[in-house]
Amino acid sequence: MPEGPDEFADAVLEEELRQAAVVLDPVPAELLQTALDAFALHDLDARLAELTFDSLVDALPVRGAVDAPRMLTFRAGGTTVDVEVTEDGLIGQLLPPQPARIEVLGGPQAACPLTVDPLGRFTCDTPPSGPFALRLRTGAELIVTEWLRA
Repeated sequence: MPEGPDEFADAVLEEELRQAAVVLDPVPAELLQTALDAFALHDLDARLAELTFDSLVDALPVRGAVDAPRMLTFRAGGTTVDVEVTEDGLIGQLLPPQPARIEVLGGPQAACPLTVDPLGRFTCDTPPSGPFALRLRTGAELIVTEWLRA
């Protein structure tokens, strides 16, 4: 609480500036959604799946191959996620196969939920257009991959 007239005047001015900023320079909805998504990722129980293979870095170039899909492998303990990134979307497999909910996180866009079939396979018809990560919920475990640029 403000104690003197100067502190009270400062508090009133600060509140007026906050209200003016809300009207004249509102926070974009995309930025607000990104902040909410980042907060949702802040889970102390989540395990980070380490990128162990990236075909852009680790694969040998193949002569004559044009527009080869990007292959990624993430590992968290005994769980492996293989992902193929193409211009048509994502194709992946969760090993060992198990029931899971997977979400493709991609900046200001809403998370894209994916279904995993009994063999651990999943697809996404929308290719990531910028940085993306995967969030996997397997039973009681939450796994989040590193963020990568598509």
